[in-house]
Amino acid sequence: MSKQASPRDVVTGRVRLSYCNLFKPHASLMGGEPKYGTTILVPKSDTATMQRIRAAIEAATLAGVSDKWNGMRPPILAVPVYDGDGVRPSDGMPFGEECKGHFVFTASSKNPVEIVDINMNPILNQTEVYSGIYARVSVNFFPYAQAGKKGVGVGLGPVQKLSDGDPLGGRVSANEAFGGSSADLPQPAYQQQPAYAPQQQYQPQQQYQPAAVDPITGRPLTGPVMGI
Repeated sequence: MSKQASPRDVVTGRVRLSYCNLFKPHASLMGGEPKYGTTILVPKSDTATMQRIRAAIEAATLAGVSDKWNGMRPPILAVPVYDGDGVRPSDGMPFGEECKGHFVFTASSKNPVEIVDINMNPILNQTEVYSGIYARVSVNFFPYAQAGKKGVGVGLGPVQKLSDGDPLGGRVSANEAFGGSSADLPQPAYQQQPAYAPQQQYQPQQQYQPAAVDPITGRPLTGPVMGI
């Protein structure tokens, strides 16, 4: 018998995953609690998924009013879904190119989540799950009040990988990184070593001797001195 779904639970359509930390928990802030999580990119063309997400956010908001926020709806409510064609709320910079044409939100869990393939078999090889794959994700929207901030968060449930995609975050294959055969690489030109020549015996320089001068003519002496 299947579990009765809450109005705050959503199973997405085909989405793309980014910042995948599904096998090992990651702390988004220094000193923060490590969690399993991923960023989910919902195509704007998937209006059915977005309709379910908006209904789940409203259901979480009503739960917050009755359980978390003292019976009042906050005038400023932090919502978890952003327009990928806009800017990031954290720093005001544009979202990455992969977010264009998508709605973007992050879901996380303190506990490990199930990860299965399209045939519902558990995925054990961690290299098969990376930023850029396409998947379906089960998420839960919940209200929170923390450090004076009130809003709606997203809990992460099971993930089903549907297909591979172009890796995000600079991940490349060995073929893309190194190209063709190593035979195509230019060969280094090694400097030839000079042939060995035995060292010549040291020859001391001869001491300089000034040329002899004929005392009569004053010319260099090349023969016998005149008059001698």
